[in-house]
This record gives sequence, structure tokens and C-alpha cells, in this order.
Amino acid sequence: MILVADSGSSKTDWMGYNNGETVSFSTKGINPYFLNANDIFKILSKNKEMQGFADAVKEVYFFGAGCSSPDKHEVVSNGLSLFFRNAFISADNDLVGSAYATCGHSKGLSCVLGTGSNISYFDGRSLHASKHGLGYVLGDEGSGSYFGRKLVTSYLYGLMPADLSSSFAKEYEITKESVITNIYQKPFPNIYLASISRFMGTNQTHPFITNLLYTGFQEFVDTNIKDYKEYRTLDCHFVGSIAFYYQDVLREVCEKNGVRVGTILQKPIAGIYRYVLKKEGIPI
Repeated sequence: MILVADSGSSKTDWMGYNNGETVSFSTKGINPYFLNANDIFKILSKNKEMQGFADAVKEVYFFGAGCSSPDKHEVVSNGLSLFFRNAFISADNDLVGSAYATCGHSKGLSCVLGTGSNISYFDGRSLHASKHGLGYVLGDEGSGSYFGRKLVTSYLYGLMPADLSSSFAKEYEITKESVITNIYQKPFPNIYLASISRFMGTNQTHPFITNLLYTGFQEFVDTNIKDYKEYRTLDCHFVGSIAFYYQDVLREVCEKNGVRVGTILQKPIAGIYRYVLKKEGIPI
């Protein structure tokens, strides 16, 4: 059996191939910046679907957020190996998987706009190193954690319009103390912030939210996309829930800046799965 995984900080999507049949399921996000090998093992052990075929898995191809260096690859590989005891493990950056799903074998820019944000250049065969992806404290422009942070600070500073502030208060019951606890004392502060960004979904037509989306996507274009001198001549692809659900605004901002938008996917797992199986010589 072959397993393919695409993981963000919040969620991991899995697809598996076994004797001509495909299985799909999901687990909690696996990010080696927040988890160690034992944490990863525990996440997998709690999934009943995985327990049934763990020993039958012979190959695992994992593409995840945070897998940006050899030591982080090792953390994920060790955690997966504890659970999939008979399997060859390959762990790589989520940008690699996103490039496989969107660029295929063509040149292009591969962007992630989900819980966090990132970008890299794919030359049709391999992904080039990127200086971006600095995380929710220093970067993540245009991501769920970015927008969640903007919503929280505008609410606490009293800068959010009264009608929107009232709705926000009813939905989240946020206080200065609760925010400080969740950001500085509890695990996964990036996921906490990203969860608050969902408020934009039901209030997208409000001028304050619309302006917030334009500003956030413009910042991503300025700091990430425009850093590549040839950005006007390359297709720029996006994956992630933020890119997918707010793609009308994203496309408008990109068009204004001369960015040629290619594919926008909420989840790249199906494309990654097809790419891996084709590479393995398995027809689907």
C-alpha cells in the first residue's frame, strides 16, 4: 500500500492506493515546528482507519508545512516510522507537493495561502529554495493566521466598526486576557489565530472585511510574489483555504499587479496523489 499526505498546521489530508483501490481520510495537522516524533505517533494512533492498515503500508510520501530543513524532515520521518513500521518514508516541504499538484512539469510560482503562507519557484523538475515562509510571528502575509491577528487587534484596539465588532464579540467572546493566554501560553497559536479568520467568510461583503482582504493579499504580493523578478511571465498558482474561499479578491489584486493567476486549489492532495502514482508507474 502507498500513502500520500498533504499537511498544514491545522489538518493533514491522506490518500492511499491499495490493489487498485483509493482510500481518503484526514488527521490533525502535522508540523514539526510544533510537534515531536512521539506527538506525531500519537496523532496517527488515534485514527481508527489508519490502525487497520498501518502494517500493510510500504511507502509513505509526506508533504507538510514546516518540513523546510533536514532536521525537520527527520522529526516527521521518525514519527511516521514509529507508526508505519514496514514502510519507506519520504518527507518533504508542502510547497513541493503544491507545485506537483498545480505546476505539474511546467515552470511556475507555487503559493500557499492557508493557516500560514509561503511561496517558491518550481522549474518544472524541482523546487528552488525560498527565503519566505517566516511563520506567523514574522511573516505569513495574507494567511489565516495573518487575518486572524488583524481581526483580533482591530477588535481589541477598538478600530473595528461598531456593527462588526458586536457580531465579533458574540461569536468569539474575546478579551485581552484570553488572547494573551492563547497566543503566549497555549500550544498552536497560529491555528488559534487562523480559526478566527473564518469570521471573514460570513462578513465578506462588509467594507471593513473587504479592505482587510485587499490589504492582506496586496502585502503577500509585495513581499512574496514581487520578490521574483520574472513574476509577470510565470503562472502563479495557489493552494489553501484562504486562497480558495477568497479567490475573487485574490484574483483582482493579482490582476492589478500584473500577476498571472494559474490554478487555485483548496486542497492539493488529489493532484499530489496523481503525481506520485504516475511517478511510481501506477496507472489511475
